[in-house]
Amino acid sequence: MPKQVRHKTNYPGVYYINGTTSGTQKIERIFYIMYRKDGKLVEEKAGRQFQDNMTAARASSLRTLRMKGNLPTNKDSRIKKKNEKTINQIWELYKEQKFYLKGIKFDNNRYTKHIQQQFGNLLSSEITPYDVDTFRTKIMKTNSTGTVKNVLELLRRIINYGVSKKYSNPLDFKIEFPRVYSQKTEDLNSEQLNKLMKTLEEDNDIQATNFIKMVLFTGMRRGELFRLKWENIDFNRGFIKIVDPKGGKDQEIPLNNATRELLQNHPHSESEYVFPGKNGKQRVDIKKAVNRIKKQAELPKDFRPLHGLRHVYASMLASSGEVDMYTLQKLLTHKSPQMTQRYAHLRDDALKKASNLAGEMIRKISKE
Repeated sequence: MPKQVRHKTNYPGVYYINGTTSGTQKIERIFYIMYRKDGKLVEEKAGRQFQDNMTAARASSLRTLRMKGNLPTNKDSRIKKKNEKTINQIWELYKEQKFYLKGIKFDNNRYTKHIQQQFGNLLSSEITPYDVDTFRTKIMKTNSTGTVKNVLELLRRIINYGVSKKYSNPLDFKIEFPRVYSQKTEDLNSEQLNKLMKTLEEDNDIQATNFIKMVLFTGMRRGELFRLKWENIDFNRGFIKIVDPKGGKDQEIPLNNATRELLQNHPHSESEYVFPGKNGKQRVDIKKAVNRIKKQAELPKDFRPLHGLRHVYASMLASSGEVDMYTLQKLLTHKSPQMTQRYAHLRDDALKKASNLAGEMIRKISKE
């Protein structure tokens, strides 16, 4: 049998031979790398062009990692594979344990659509920076920056879970996330807000209407209201305890007059929850009633009723010019001031109007 011809590449220590794919017998390149380890020359297969999505650049990246000792040789990998699990296997185990997470459905969609094909059959030790960079560039062409960030965050979470359970080895590099600059801030004009309030007053579902009003009066998140218990409301001190807010520890927000009046007149059943679900247990959904009210109030189709009303609450406070950004951050229970910064321009506009008003008043006085 004639010896296979080695073809040089533009990368040192990387060459390929021509082979054929199984089944279609299509010509494909089979990449190899050469390097020295402990003074001995190592020559091993890097991967196939189509089957492994291998390229000369990726092979070179593998070679560099192995030369530095950051990635095991093929021989070492075969030994470790007996104990390691693939990304697919780790994901299935992750889902079994984390079934209760409210975002697991979205994570499953992200995994199936983006991660599975690219990384599913790989061990974490086989994933290189080049793989992740190529993957990021690929999905950014057809997805928003926010989606790409969520997908990469999920990949990192799966790998970290595998490491914590000793199913796999940690990455020797950091997965870089794209910066999310575009953040949608929803708002309603006075006419839309008046129509919504009128609809709420006329609707018979007091649980749903008061739920929506609570978002408007307090800016609380949907999940925080689902978890809200009567014991979390301190009418004497005038505070509401928010249990397990997004991204942080329990916090307190003031019980304002509008919220106090609403809660004092709200049905108080035997359930410990303010907005109980079936059989008095914690509510997990209110979408149907909220969407019905949204339709009746003729709100914009792309307006998210609950999350959008949280933006309305924040926007009203910021545009009043009477609330500083630090106070607004505390009311919204934002973890960092950067999250509140999207409303800064509204406060600046209000301050400019107030400044202009003062100027006009002085001008009028000077003319008298």
